Amino acid sequence: MNTDLIPDLRKGGESKLVFKAETERIIGFSFEVLNEVGPALNEKIYENSLIVLFKQHAIAFDQQRRFPVLFRSVEVGTFVPDLIAFNAVIVDAKVIDRITDRERGQMLNYLRITKLKVGLILNFKNARLEWERIVL
Repeated sequence: MNTDLIPDLRKGGESKLVFKAETERIIGFSFEVLNEVGPALNEKIYENSLIVLFKQHAIAFDQQRRFPVLFRSVEVGTFVPDLIAFNAVIVDAKVIDRITDRERGQMLNYLRITKLKVGLILNFKNARLEWERIVL
């Protein structure tokens, strides 16, 4: 199920975005990176620029952390996401024409493999940041 809303029982059943504050910070950092570095460079430049901001703001992150991919309980490969921020959000920096169902599907698989709940697809191709928040 791909929905950003889950019940928050502490507030009488009101809905609340999962990791809302964390994803807002990452998106804000992404705007800073795009404004300073510019669009359409190599994806690794945007990934590394985000890391600079994560370090400056003391945000926990993993870069290139490895996760086993299993088939019938047998490891058949490894998945290595670009970034995991706040130990909770997969961050996938892209330089593509536009975010499509392909990237959305990939992120859903990434979330399933890592057992995380939230992913951000950040597209740095154009002068205006394109982003999508995916929740498993």
